[in-house]
Amino acid sequence: MSRPFSMPARRYRPVVRTTLTALLIMIAPLALSGCTGPDEPPSLPPAGVYEHDAAGEDSRAEPIPADGTAGALTRPLRQAGWFCAQVRANADGRALWCRIGLRDEADTVYPQVAQFLLDRDDRLAWAWFPSPQGNHEDDQVAEAAAPALTAIWPEAGDRVRQEIDDFDRDLHTHGTRPSDGVPRTGWSDTHADYGYDRHNGLVVTARDTSVRRWPFGSAHYATSMSSAVDDLLAGGYDCFYPPQQSCDRTRSNGYFRVTLRGDQIVSAWFGIGSVIESGRQRHLLGEEFPHGLTFLAEAVRPQVTERIEQCRRSGTGFTGIVAGTVVIIDARRGAVDGDDLVAYLDIQIGAPLAATLPT
Repeated sequence: MSRPFSMPARRYRPVVRTTLTALLIMIAPLALSGCTGPDEPPSLPPAGVYEHDAAGEDSRAEPIPADGTAGALTRPLRQAGWFCAQVRANADGRALWCRIGLRDEADTVYPQVAQFLLDRDDRLAWAWFPSPQGNHEDDQVAEAAAPALTAIWPEAGDRVRQEIDDFDRDLHTHGTRPSDGVPRTGWSDTHADYGYDRHNGLVVTARDTSVRRWPFGSAHYATSMSSAVDDLLAGGYDCFYPPQQSCDRTRSNGYFRVTLRGDQIVSAWFGIGSVIESGRQRHLLGEEFPHGLTFLAEAVRPQVTERIEQCRRSGTGFTGIVAGTVVIIDARRGAVDGDDLVAYLDIQIGAPLAATLPT
């Protein structure tokens, strides 16, 4: 029997942030006193980078190599506890994705991420350090970006810290926001152009290299939304696809969200509870997914499902690569009595395309 969970699921609302980003791109900015920058904020994603046919797309996630630009860029983050992986590649470039989970007083996890795009010659072409979700400190973007960029571009990190610190101090000093724009700043050095605002974070565009066709593959680990929606409906989700890309299961406080390229699922988030009594799982996965996790490709489905079930049995989280697939599980425990427990798990499968929301 399906059991509702009193522990609230953290609902990820991509519509709000997507709408906000669209507004940021469309409206004309007004610089604060002491802040200068380009006439328009950088586009997310840059125009045309995903408007191409498959170009040797590889969506198998891999650990970051120890050497080369990828290793140097991500080493400071990994040493600080971040998870980083190469999440997709094609004939022109490689996409890296890094993430750390920040917990608040209520034990809710708010992720902070960093994205990098390298060209075929192992040079950084583009990077994004989005502002973390939820309540966050002003300097978290700089704390992530500065050491990563310094690892490949000496002195770039010091400039990042200075510019963001000056911007934030100016914003606090003035205490008001312009009515017809979003406060932002921008600067350039010999390596790249930089744009920063409190909503989008820091976008870095290299000056001496670019990638024309950005990787978009996900077929290794995911199926299509149209092939998965009937199974979601059978599991009690309210789903109306197309166009809806978010589904809810109110009877168990469940949710299911995806990012898509066309009909192809790129990344998925869902929440599911766990009730362990006398060592047995009382809320079976099949109650919500009667045919299994059919939004996953058959090649990775058994391994990913088993990893999720392990976390549900123990009430613990996981961050890593399973069968070439990025798997993030944030667990929140409720009541625990010996071997019995109640927990809620927020699960992410795959990484979104670079420069797209949600991150």
